[in-house]
Amino acid sequence: MTDAPWWRGAVIYQIYPRSFLDTDGDGVGDLPGIVEKLDYVASLGVDAIWIAPFFRSPMADFGYDIADYRAVDPLFGTLADFDSLLAKAHKLGLKVMIDQVLSHTSDQHAWFQESRGSRDNPKADWYVWADARDDGTPPNNWLSLFGGVAWQWEPRRGQYYLHNFLTSQPDLNFHNADVQRAVLDNVKFWLDKGVDGLRLDAINFCFHDARLRDNPPKPKDKRTGRGFSPDNPYAFQYHYFNNTQPENLPFLEALRQLMDNYSGAVALGEISSEDSLATTAEYTSGKRLHMGYSFELLTDDFSAAYIRRTVEELEAQMQEGWPCWAISNHDVERVLSRWGNGDKSARLAGLLTAMVCSLRGRCTFRSLARPIRHRLLAELQRSRRLPYTSALG
Repeated sequence: MTDAPWWRGAVIYQIYPRSFLDTDGDGVGDLPGIVEKLDYVASLGVDAIWIAPFFRSPMADFGYDIADYRAVDPLFGTLADFDSLLAKAHKLGLKVMIDQVLSHTSDQHAWFQESRGSRDNPKADWYVWADARDDGTPPNNWLSLFGGVAWQWEPRRGQYYLHNFLTSQPDLNFHNADVQRAVLDNVKFWLDKGVDGLRLDAINFCFHDARLRDNPPKPKDKRTGRGFSPDNPYAFQYHYFNNTQPENLPFLEALRQLMDNYSGAVALGEISSEDSLATTAEYTSGKRLHMGYSFELLTDDFSAAYIRRTVEELEAQMQEGWPCWAISNHDVERVLSRWGNGDKSARLAGLLTAMVCSLRGRCTFRSLARPIRHRLLAELQRSRRLPYTSALG
């Protein structure tokens, strides 16, 4: 027996509802489909499931554009379906984590519909609004992660609003204390239902530089390695001012204070900054996030040298939190496609063994040893994508 929290060394299995299992014949997976397969998921030996967004949404960003944080989108089912999912998962010994997208909403959210209407309504300052420059252009040079200018003109207010992602995903103004309270109240709704944790999407994007300073240019030789395609100008800047602001730290502490009221509830942050490993260490220090992950292993480079260097660099900086090493999620090709094609399969088997056996004791890959690693490699071997190797031993 150990007194360590459940999430230290846990294996977290992501479920993307829309592509998991369709039970009503509309061609889209749903919450009842997850319920139907929970026995199988539990048989894999995982400790927790992380469910990607299933909230009411126009689905411009496949659910990461939320129109109602407390409602299940009819595409996926009902709140009663989620309650059934939660109850069955807990009966099987599975923890349940859900996505929370706090930095922005859908433009269909009631908050934004009110905010965009005028400059003097009760929600007028709930989003990031700014006047145009004298020549009518946006207030600064910030760019969207999805390409193009990060500002959209709103004629009803005669101002621009900020969107770090899609145009239809306006950024909330976390400098407004009312916004922070409303966001935390939405989080509390799900904690009260009994969820065991939150996966916090783009958590370092909550705050922007209040002075709206321009981001500096990035030299050409520094624009690679962040996962951006050559045709995306987002890589042309150092993103010092549109995310990862110091004001985010007190907000994370307020979030942690809320979560500490719920026994065993954890927060896992997705972090993508100019120095994601340093930010991950900072965001998991003190009473902030329990766990953090960046995009460093969501790459095409799966050499043991690269992985070891990345892990050691983070562990040298992270003193209190727990690293959650994601090797696959909804943002990238699945790991067997990226790391396991053709002759790479045997190398993948060896790499999994190295992850389990060679990295320092805190690394969560150790949990792959029994039975997940065996099952993964056995499936590969059965499908003739991988010769049987001693990695199964």
